[in-house]
Amino acid sequence: MKYKKLLAEFIGTFALVFIGAGTVAVGVGGLLGAAFAHGLVIVSIAYAYGSISGAYLNPAVTFAIALKGNLDWNRALGYVAAQLLGGAAAAALLFYILGGAASGLGATLPAEGIGDLQAVVLEAVLTFFLVNVILFTTQGKQETPFAGLAIGLTLAALILMGGPLTGASLNPARSFGPALFTGFGQFWIYVLGPLLGAALAAGVYRAFRRK
Repeated sequence: MKYKKLLAEFIGTFALVFIGAGTVAVGVGGLLGAAFAHGLVIVSIAYAYGSISGAYLNPAVTFAIALKGNLDWNRALGYVAAQLLGGAAAAALLFYILGGAASGLGATLPAEGIGDLQAVVLEAVLTFFLVNVILFTTQGKQETPFAGLAIGLTLAALILMGGPLTGASLNPARSFGPALFTGFGQFWIYVLGPLLGAALAAGVYRAFRRK
């Protein structure tokens, strides 16, 4: 596996967590600020690193593309490791800059009144929509020219809906970094939900593309 691909996934995920979770931690713009911070990072990194690694930046996306057969499992594991390390490094830098974890470091947690199963279902549904857009704009014979913009805007829209309920992580690496400093009590939600949604999206893509 070429180190450049791993480095691209590390840097891209670092940017997503540092800027996205960082925006949540410092409270800039509330929900709208968080949504667009995440979405705009995805747009920029997709165009910067898409041609190098695919700019998946998300273990759930990596899982879906491996299920689809466009990424071998050994490379997928390398991508996931790079993404988790990127998320961890970003959270560590936020911890240092913000002087600790009092801000929450943008950690994703279910809102009061949202049960664990409800949170898993919502994370799965929202991740399905995100991965569905990614697959249909990047995995065909020709990539959609505005795929990065479509993906970024989709993520922003999903955060606007799901942010108040679960934090709308849709990405185990996004939740992993802050959880290192705030606790892993409900982290499993942000692994199980996105992986279920990603698997469903891969299945739907196959059904549409089946001849």
